[in-house]
Amino acid sequence: MKLKKLGSTGTLVSELCLGTMTFGWTTPEDESRVILDQFLSNGGNFIDTADVYSQGNSERIIGKWLSRQDRESVVIATKSRFRTGDHANSVGLSRKHLMHSVKESMSRLGTDYIDLFQLHAWDPLTPIEETLSTLNSLVENGSIRYIGMSNFRAWQFEKALQICRARGWHEPVSIQPQYSILVRSTEYEILPMATSERIAVLPWSPLAGGILSGKYREGISKAPKGTRAGDSRNAAMYLRYDNDRTARVLKTLSEISQETGKTMTQIALNWLLQNPAVTSPIIGTRNSAQLAENLGSTGWCLDANQCRAIEEASFMEVTYPYDPFSEEQQNRERELA
Repeated sequence: MKLKKLGSTGTLVSELCLGTMTFGWTTPEDESRVILDQFLSNGGNFIDTADVYSQGNSERIIGKWLSRQDRESVVIATKSRFRTGDHANSVGLSRKHLMHSVKESMSRLGTDYIDLFQLHAWDPLTPIEETLSTLNSLVENGSIRYIGMSNFRAWQFEKALQICRARGWHEPVSIQPQYSILVRSTEYEILPMATSERIAVLPWSPLAGGILSGKYREGISKAPKGTRAGDSRNAAMYLRYDNDRTARVLKTLSEISQETGKTMTQIALNWLLQNPAVTSPIIGTRNSAQLAENLGSTGWCLDANQCRAIEEASFMEVTYPYDPFSEEQQNRERELA
């Protein structure tokens, strides 16, 4: 795997990031360790987790594995924001909750620092200044190396960034948005902001919950039990993709798969890897076979015609200010400037 800079920092991360939400949940601990070893042996060094994944078990599994590795050779990212306990202050981005969360995550990970500590989502209750000053102090005392944000809108990220600059605080260096061939609205504001500010982009759900792998080609509403789409708890999330646009995308991926000999999964990931705004898509795998398939997305490139076919199939109708006329007007004015 190639190595890329983590935004404007000097830290290098692998072009694929290993997501570990399944560890200790659908992936047993033994298999999780196999996946971690496999990822590392194939050139991966970037691992993403969160305090709420499997009620902290994901971090614990990584911690046990990490104790047998060269700590400096791995970049560990974790997140906090969502509820981790049953009391009033066990949720959010307050100073109290963040200080506790970082301490607990370091304990579970068995490390005295976290490489990338990310806010899992915006908190409308806590003043952003309180959150950012807390993160700044955590960098200053060595608990965390870098600050990142997940599920922030572009204006929320930019507001946080400008506050940090105005106060002389350590700035966020990464954003973790949902982004895939089926979720291209990330291109409207988040990617241009990240490119302009030299922010690392770490897309989650690059396969749209497995839809882009092709396993639901018979129709999402007909997904078998035992799959994520077949779980009634996920029905609403998946059924929004049960439409002609998704069918058109899957047909295109299948055709390119036949042309290239690559799987639909590998094609969907390679499309992301070719976007210069993207740093490291986060791949979530339940077993070593899935990881091996994901790793096959690196070391080759879709050609221009194949990329164009994917983008045409996944085209989304947009309105002002994202419509083609408005984009053309802004580009023309930029050229005149």
